Amino acid sequence: MIIHEFQEFDDLTSPSTGYAGAAPMILEHDRLQHLIDNTPAIIYSSVPTGDFKMTFVSSNATNVLGYTPSEMVEDPNFWFNHIHPDDVPTIFSSLALLFTEGHRTYEYRFLNRSDEYIWMHDMLHLIRDEHGNPIEVVGSLTDITQRKRMEEDLQRKGEEQQSLIKKLQETQEQLLQSDKMASVGQLAAGVAHEINNPVGFVNSNMSSLQNYVTTLFDVIDQYQGVFSSLNLSKETQSTIASINKNADLAFVKEDVADLVHESLDGLKRVRDIVQSLKDFSHVGETEWQEADIHRGLDSTLNIVKNEIKYKAIVEKHYGSLPLVQCVISQLNQVFMNFLVNASHSIKEKGVITISTGNEVNDGEPWVWIEIGDTGCGIPKDHLHRIFEPFFTTKPIGSGTGLGLSLAYGIVNNHGGKITLRSVVGEGTCFTIHLPVYRKDKSSDSFYIVQ
Repeated sequence: MIIHEFQEFDDLTSPSTGYAGAAPMILEHDRLQHLIDNTPAIIYSSVPTGDFKMTFVSSNATNVLGYTPSEMVEDPNFWFNHIHPDDVPTIFSSLALLFTEGHRTYEYRFLNRSDEYIWMHDMLHLIRDEHGNPIEVVGSLTDITQRKRMEEDLQRKGEEQQSLIKKLQETQEQLLQSDKMASVGQLAAGVAHEINNPVGFVNSNMSSLQNYVTTLFDVIDQYQGVFSSLNLSKETQSTIASINKNADLAFVKEDVADLVHESLDGLKRVRDIVQSLKDFSHVGETEWQEADIHRGLDSTLNIVKNEIKYKAIVEKHYGSLPLVQCVISQLNQVFMNFLVNASHSIKEKGVITISTGNEVNDGEPWVWIEIGDTGCGIPKDHLHRIFEPFFTTKPIGSGTGLGLSLAYGIVNNHGGKITLRSVVGEGTCFTIHLPVYRKDKSSDSFYIVQ
């Protein structure tokens, strides 16, 4: 359409026309030509069928793309042949909407004369005749490469900000976890103070009661021995037998002993739970100290006992370990995370194995703690991500994805390493390697053994 108008302008300027209005029309033609050639956008027209062969391209295409208008018009496939292959499907899939909506806008990469893809903003408009038939497509191409670069920079900065936000969230979670552990420690101290005294005197009373009951039943046995040696009347013997039968003395004697024994065992369990809470949280202890790893494992097992006992049997294979310089409350948290995860990986009944031992790394003494399970295992495509913050394979709402990342950070701060081996359908085994003596954090605290 536009090129036809230009041809009409050229006809009007011919000396043979003798048309008096030729001069004004020439001026109008020059004005339009100047605007089209100097606008930042490339103005073009194309046929509305096939590969949309270009029929007109403004001269500024040479400045923007490096191609002359003639070579763009002469090649019937020029437009589609220069669009980035990854962008072609998007354009093809929606180009039919041009004929229903009358216009379309695209952003795609276009190959310029220098064999570089630059971003173009393309606005297409469909021209119809008086009968509504499509006769031409006109459009404008604008170089938006600079804008795209700015958007990419903004996106990259946004991703960096998101990464920082995640790190802040992780730090916040660690602080919350530390606060929670401190609260558990304070609770344990309060429980120990409030419960240990009554548990102490109840335990003492139960021991005394056990002795009194033993004495009482011994007296009863002696009475029965005396009665049996006496020449009592049948009526008296019948009365004594009736009393014994009604009291079910034999059952009471046996059951009282069991009840006292169970009560003393229950009191011992209460004391053990309180002590485990204290050992697990180590109230007020945030400094490095020499600690017994086995005691930390046992206290943690007591804490997560209800989480594990319905899912797995725990097998312990403890070696001989020296005291380790560490923050034991933090290591207990690592043990707890691995034990709970092991329990969750077992669908019905399984085995959790805890083993410990010694090793030497670079001439220095180290210890290792291995926690294995017979659970579902970890898929290979997840192995390299399990220590990432917020990564979890559990259903939404069932886990934060921070447990293993916190464990990684704690072991790293202790200068240790975590190794992992896992087979889908067979189980997973985490091994924590720790130096006996405090050292700077490791630069390689995690590697995978598949």
